[in-house]
Amino acid sequence: MTSDKKETKKAVILFSGGLDSTTVLAIAKSQGYSCYCLSFNYGQKQTVELDRAIQSAKENRVARHLILNLDLDKIGGSALTDSIEIPKDRDLEAAEEEIPITYVPARNTIFLSHAVAWAEVLGASDIFIGVNAVDYSGYPDCRPEFLEAFTTMANLGTRAGVEGSNRFSIQAPLLLMSKAEIINKGISLGVDYSKTHSCYDPEGDKACGRCDACLLRLKGFAEAGIEDPVDYVVRDGR
Repeated sequence: MTSDKKETKKAVILFSGGLDSTTVLAIAKSQGYSCYCLSFNYGQKQTVELDRAIQSAKENRVARHLILNLDLDKIGGSALTDSIEIPKDRDLEAAEEEIPITYVPARNTIFLSHAVAWAEVLGASDIFIGVNAVDYSGYPDCRPEFLEAFTTMANLGTRAGVEGSNRFSIQAPLLLMSKAEIINKGISLGVDYSKTHSCYDPEGDKACGRCDACLLRLKGFAEAGIEDPVDYVVRDGR
């Protein structure tokens, strides 16, 4: 007897617990994927994001939430992992002209490599990542050409890709959206942004309101005409 039941397609979601990755998870779920969330404890200062990721993964009833430990703080070179001060109160337009010190060397390359490895084991073709090339902090690994090159590499360097049994696709649904568009998309899918975290330099559970991540987030909510529901130490300069 043959079953007509179709197996749910699987996807690995790079999941930080932040605004973008939580929106991406909602998008993947809305497209019918069985979601396998992958987070990293990589020596980042803002470990509160992992608490948010754990909570959100549970509430979204994902198929599995895997947290891997990476010692990127031993490599250093970033204000997020090293004893370097987090930049505050920067002009975001001027900031686009340079790669900021909050850039973590090769982070998305490292994260995506782990995602590909897990996807190969799971038999998943699709890997979702919340990178954005419009309202972003100038990171080189958030650009379309990076994702295209990585996809080519992933399919050249894996058994699944070479044998053709499971060609990988890197899904970046937020890539060309503004932060306001991302927020509106998430709200339409029922995302509760009060349970997300974006800040690079939080004080307890409160976002600083002054780092690049906070400024981009606040700008996005303002342009969307919605008040950001998270608590800030400083909001809109006050």
